[in-house]
Amino acid sequence: MLVLSRKIGERILIGDKIAVTVVKIGHGGVRIGVEAPPEMAVVREELAEELKRAEQALADQAETMLE
Repeated sequence: MLVLSRKIGERILIGDKIAVTVVKIGHGGVRIGVEAPPEMAVVREELAEELKRAEQALADQAETMLE
């Protein structure tokens, strides 16, 4: 993992198409902005995990119905 220090308004570039900008710092958290191509999903980790669990539950349900 790469760990960087940034100030408000400073950016981190990931490849040619993704930019992460520090928008606000305070109250025990950091607000960041992410610019990425529209075809690239940008979601919070906990949301991605929730979607994965829901998809697995649907797949399990479909498999049960086929038996």
